[in-house]
Amino acid sequence: MLSHIVRWYVHFMDTSDSSSHSGASQATGVGVLDKSVLLLSALEPGPMSLADLAADTQIPRPTAHRLLVALESHRLVSRNEVGRFQIGGRVAELAATDQLRTFGQPALDRLRDATVESAQLFRRMGQQRICIAVADRTSGLRDTVPLGAALPMTAGSAAQVLAAFGPTSQQLPDAVFDQATLNRVRELGWAQSVAEREPGVASLSVPVMGPAAEVVAALSLSGPRERLGTEQALTHLSQLQQAARAISTGAFGGSV
Repeated sequence: MLSHIVRWYVHFMDTSDSSSHSGASQATGVGVLDKSVLLLSALEPGPMSLADLAADTQIPRPTAHRLLVALESHRLVSRNEVGRFQIGGRVAELAATDQLRTFGQPALDRLRDATVESAQLFRRMGQQRICIAVADRTSGLRDTVPLGAALPMTAGSAAQVLAAFGPTSQQLPDAVFDQATLNRVRELGWAQSVAEREPGVASLSVPVMGPAAEVVAALSLSGPRERLGTEQALTHLSQLQQAARAISTGAFGGSV
């Protein structure tokens, strides 16, 4: 699981040059990636010192330290209170993304079929939101975004949801969404936008909850403003919330 996550992350961040992309998707062949996965796999049972990691993986200590510091900068590795290296929070986040995508896609397909509107699932990454699953409407205005698209956290109902319920460490500048808007989203539990990102397009979004009752994603319906930009859109709200709960339960189990 760790090796799959790390290879996906390295490919997503595009940190390798074009000559090494073909190797990034293989189990071996890219030395720096193989060594990084080896270090992460060694950390899977629990925290370890640099000396123990070097001995366990047979990676020279200076090389192991350099790779661990690089992994730490991407939050794939962190250090505990006594300075030992351990698996970082980003690994759990990537695992959650994989689970959300797995359980999100069928839920989005059902939501699209029930509402006849396009559906998307977004996760926040810094100052962007990433589309990790999508179900396009088969006819009419194509108003969705491509799978994997990175959109700024400056417009749209999904951005409002992710900003309103996100951690304080990820707060956006006040000029993006005013506090009255974010407070309203928190109070209602959903957000609506009209022509914020694309002319003629509106959307309705709700939060998707994680295992610790934190918001881990935003589930959206998008369509013409004549339908989703009016009170008529709220007729889909219960279906949207039900789909969000289904994704949470499927991805994280009964603790949600």
